Amino acid sequence: MLHSLLIISVTLSGLLRVSSAHDGAGSVDGFTARVFRNKHGESMPYRLFVPANYDAKKKYPLILWLHGGGGRGTDNLKQISGGNTSGTRVWVSAAAQQKHPAFVVAPQCPEDQMWTTISDARSTRQLNLALEVLAAVEKEFNIDVTRRYVVGQSMGGLGSWSLITEHAEMFAAAIPVCGGGSESLAPRLTKTAIWAFHGAKDEAISVDRSRSMIAAVRKAGGNPRYTEYEDLGHNSWDRAFAEPELLDWVFAQRSVANFK
Repeated sequence: MLHSLLIISVTLSGLLRVSSAHDGAGSVDGFTARVFRNKHGESMPYRLFVPANYDAKKKYPLILWLHGGGGRGTDNLKQISGGNTSGTRVWVSAAAQQKHPAFVVAPQCPEDQMWTTISDARSTRQLNLALEVLAAVEKEFNIDVTRRYVVGQSMGGLGSWSLITEHAEMFAAAIPVCGGGSESLAPRLTKTAIWAFHGAKDEAISVDRSRSMIAAVRKAGGNPRYTEYEDLGHNSWDRAFAEPELLDWVFAQRSVANFK
């Protein structure tokens, strides 16, 4: 199995490059600022996008967005801006929402923290808190639990692999971009829909991380999709989230009913 070290740097989620429109009351492009607090006194800022004309009698799919390293902090903004713009806005454009009305939850990991360990993408307390945020949203709104999707880039790509290996029954599909996981846990993923992306010239997280995970899932009997961009480095997310088939592919996925 191939392993490589993750280089922690600002390249983890790219440079700030796109400004967002503020539409009042702490909302940015429809993402409302919130703070989750649990009974133990732990807290996590997050952004929530609620579909227009939300109908509590209907069930809605949900995207859990895990930002890259540049999205860390406490401002409740960086996780949906800068290098994390394309991975959040792709789901909430007018065209996307008209065809696939869905919730998007974007928690924010603190500075100097990670969603996972680096070498084997095991979840940290921050990733577990993100799941508590998800549970709180699902308690408040009518979410279709067979259509939960986790999407992440860079350290969020590691987080995406972690969640589907540690909680395979929770997510119908995952889109890990320039990430990597634990190959030893790949047999858990034979029923999970996966479309992974990576740039062949990535110097922050080696492309070998994605290649090894995809190979391990396939060896275990799974059928993941994998797209590798030969001409790209670490920022493979802008092209990945512009793939024309991506949204239709994601929203067609549903959890397998007989997951144990």
